[in-house]
Amino acid sequence: MNASKSDDRILIFDTTLRDGEQCPGATLNVDEKLTIARQLARLGVDIIEAGFAFASPGDFEAVQKIAQAVGTPEGPTICSLARAIPADIKAAAEALKPAAKPRIHTFISTSDIHLEYQLKKSRAEVLAIAEEMVAYAKSFVDDVEFSPMDAARSDPEYLYQVLERAIAAGAKTINIPDTVGYMTPSEFGDMIRGIKENVPNVDQAIISVHGHNDLGLAVACFLEAVKNGARQLECTINGIGERAGNASLEELVMALHVRRSYFNPYLGRPVESETPLTGIHTQEIYKTSRLVSSLTGMLVQPNKAIVGANAFAHESGIHQDGMLKNRQTYEIMDAKTIGLNDTLLVLGKHSGRNAFRSRLGELGFELTDQELNKAFVRFKELADKKKEVTDRDLESIVNDEVQHVPELFRLELVQVSCGDSACPTATVRLITPDGDELTDAATGTGPVDAVYKAINRVVNVPNQLIEFSVQSVTAGIDAIGEVTIRLKYGDRVFSGRAANTDIIVASAQAYVNALNRLYASLQTADSQQVIASQTTV
Repeated sequence: MNASKSDDRILIFDTTLRDGEQCPGATLNVDEKLTIARQLARLGVDIIEAGFAFASPGDFEAVQKIAQAVGTPEGPTICSLARAIPADIKAAAEALKPAAKPRIHTFISTSDIHLEYQLKKSRAEVLAIAEEMVAYAKSFVDDVEFSPMDAARSDPEYLYQVLERAIAAGAKTINIPDTVGYMTPSEFGDMIRGIKENVPNVDQAIISVHGHNDLGLAVACFLEAVKNGARQLECTINGIGERAGNASLEELVMALHVRRSYFNPYLGRPVESETPLTGIHTQEIYKTSRLVSSLTGMLVQPNKAIVGANAFAHESGIHQDGMLKNRQTYEIMDAKTIGLNDTLLVLGKHSGRNAFRSRLGELGFELTDQELNKAFVRFKELADKKKEVTDRDLESIVNDEVQHVPELFRLELVQVSCGDSACPTATVRLITPDGDELTDAATGTGPVDAVYKAINRVVNVPNQLIEFSVQSVTAGIDAIGEVTIRLKYGDRVFSGRAANTDIIVASAQAYVNALNRLYASLQTADSQQVIASQTTV
């Protein structure tokens, strides 16, 4: 679906790869970003904000590769963020060259507190910069988006002036950010209505909204904005992002889907219209959520709306009774609408690669031959251990095997000894980046602690373990355990994830994955990273 001006539908602008990646510990490499971008295209988002091209060579490469691979004529618009600075805008334009539909998203603060303490510029100076830089971006691409950062705390009259100048200079989209998640829904709706009523040329641009969830009100604010004229929503998968995160894509899309008859009149449609309000393929929502969670290491809380493990679970006796009689008594949407089902994988240890590949295709996975071979080996191992292999097991295996983690240190052996009267002891063997085989052992407060201490003795890279979590993929004593960890080095956080029926092995693999990310970062440290960590809209 093309990102073009329309008053009777909502454009979905996904910023998972830009603002979402600013979530502490959610750093992605280029290949991982490309994997997510491809899935976002299958999901049907209108615009993918692929990154901030000027921030680092890695970000530039990611934007460029996504523009080339995903930015096809029939695909989504590919966008790069840029400060209202010529060098930023030029870098964005260069990275976006391969995209059929490129967009430059430039921004500058407009609130008095930002002007005084961050920019140290006057209102007149910012007004001139906004106009000049939108025009400069327009000289590279036809599709320019402008954001007045911290708009929610800006003086309305001044905000109207800036937006009018930006539209006159060529901005096709004006994005209104609640950068600090400060507003209540009614206030946010009033602000959008005020812009509609007081910016003379507003009908020449799409009104977009961007907001953070510091008070837990981002989705509610966005829905109120839709009622008052916003037609583009900037959001992330699983709501990840700076601080408390961004407005959640899945919550926004499903709210508009389930309550379509309520929102139809605000978009000039008959109440009974069944035409979708967005171009999102809702059956891809759950898979996209799982992919982003897996690659970023950011777990989805069980009670998360739409995609949480408990979103379609019913324990109350009264609820269960009603569900048995009619699902609509306690469910307002069908789990299959978001692509969630409990189908068993009808494959066994004697199944061949073709049947395995076919099933993966039905689940929406597109693997290279090398990735397929690795996943198939894992499937065979699991089929020997479990009586029933579910689709969720398969998703976990595939996501685990296709992670694009640099394989610098390779885990060869994990062996532990523990018990209530024994001192937990672990022996590990790793292959180093130089090809050496090193073995070491350590004791700890438990088997996982012992394993991590032994690995640290081999790797010898200082780090602080700040998060360790284990989740069961399915029920049962033979379930796969997914381990997610986060390590801190200086002010940076690195995540690692692995899945195995043996949680000690999974713990060791996840730890090595995180250490490999840390080690690779030390090898290719980017002096411009600070710029990226300080940008938000």
